[in-house]
Amino acid sequence: MKVAIITDSSAVLRPETVQNEQVFVLDIPVSIDGVDYVEGQNLSVQEFYEKMGASAELPKTSQPSLAALETILGKLSEQGYTHAIGLFLSSGISGFYQNIQFLKEEFSDLTIAFPDTKITSAPLGMMVENVLKWSEESANFDEILVHLEKQIQSTTAFIMVDDLDHLVKGGRLSNGAALLGNLLSIKPILYFTDQGTIEVYEKVRTEKKAVKRLVEILKEKTANGDYQTAIIHANVPEKAADFKDLLLENALEGELPIVSFGSVIGTHLGEGAIAFGISPIA
Repeated sequence: MKVAIITDSSAVLRPETVQNEQVFVLDIPVSIDGVDYVEGQNLSVQEFYEKMGASAELPKTSQPSLAALETILGKLSEQGYTHAIGLFLSSGISGFYQNIQFLKEEFSDLTIAFPDTKITSAPLGMMVENVLKWSEESANFDEILVHLEKQIQSTTAFIMVDDLDHLVKGGRLSNGAALLGNLLSIKPILYFTDQGTIEVYEKVRTEKKAVKRLVEILKEKTANGDYQTAIIHANVPEKAADFKDLLLENALEGELPIVSFGSVIGTHLGEGAIAFGISPIA
């Protein structure tokens, strides 16, 4: 058995994972003021936030290319692959998951699975890397899918949003609620639900209290198991570093990598958000 792992550019992956021959990444283009970009090719994360801040309209993000996915699947058997797993951004924030399901029956020489990850960003990258690990350990395909489903069920992210305006422009919050929130210094904490949508988890007064609440939530969610944790930020590395220090002060153990939100989530959250993502240790 030889397994190909296909994901999209919203996943945060380590360089060695991107370079692994088993891993294939579909680009997600973003359009800003009518100009199309691809993160990592002609647009850095910092440039994305700078251009978004200077634009009067929100960037427009597209789905990964269905044609590109078909091309990859069509070539896999020639390269000796017998199985493929596609791990893409949550169905709750993109229609790509629903649009690709028919492809599982189009390639008779491949066994294909497209589970709904219900997540994106760093936790999606953790899933990709764990599937790669399981395949390298010679787990069979059904075992990999069982492990993966358990991971999906316990993977999530919690996000403190700095600016409510982007949520309004993206249709996730009414103008009245945004005005009231800004006047009262409310910092909403969002999260990925069991359905993979982004919803309000709590509304907290002041950023200091919201960050403290993020720490409490992380401790609550990881109390009964071993988890990989990543700190994620929207172009505020200093704030993310302070958050990491606070987590270490509260005796959280293990690696705490700091990564950035890309254009897919950054468009809706705006600059200034900080978050944590968790996924069970494989």
